Amino acid sequence: MNELFASTAFFGMFLTLGLYQLARVINRRVGREVCNPLLFATLLCCAVLLLTGTEYETYYESGADVLELLLTPATICLAIPLYRQVTLLKRNAGAVAAGCVAGVAAHMLGCVLMLALFQLDPAEYATLLPKSITTAIGKGLSEELGGYPAITMVTIMITGLFGAVAAPALLRLMRVTEPLAQGLAIGTSSHAAGTSRAVELGDVQGAASSLAIVVTGLLTVIAAPLFAMLA
Repeated sequence: MNELFASTAFFGMFLTLGLYQLARVINRRVGREVCNPLLFATLLCCAVLLLTGTEYETYYESGADVLELLLTPATICLAIPLYRQVTLLKRNAGAVAAGCVAGVAAHMLGCVLMLALFQLDPAEYATLLPKSITTAIGKGLSEELGGYPAITMVTIMITGLFGAVAAPALLRLMRVTEPLAQGLAIGTSSHAAGTSRAVELGDVQGAASSLAIVVTGLLTVIAAPLFAMLA
């Protein structure tokens, strides 16, 4: 199977897209948030690679890398709901700013708590600081802070998947019903993956989450070097 991946230019891409479509069908049939297509497709893809003994590098180079190139334009497309709700967001600029600052502060303090509890070394600590921002920013920031970019990317992925799956249930549990607050909470904590779920919740949630990605990214770039000095 490893040879099949290596000899087929786009096998990895078609496998990924096919498993994602399968995950969407399962999600529609089951109707459970735990069967989120993004999470379920990731688990199915991991299972296929393990069962066939295919190395990740082989899978990635057989077309899956093409999908990574679409990450930036896909993130930019999140500006569409932002544009549609720009008047509402301007009217609530103070709430948006406060929500993003609170989200970044909670994330940074959480990392400091992990530093104290688990006695992380400076590199491990720096690796976690960018976990709630997009991969494009987080990878470079991790390198700049002296962390492990590969592990940072994994933590970003896990954070996004958790947000996409658990956000609706957590919002209900905390009784957060205001659409703007829901979007800000998702965007500040689980970046683009969570925002894809916010878009499904509503236009306002999607717009607020899209804006939160940008603001949170900027605030994290400013705050992370300062908090990194605590290690």
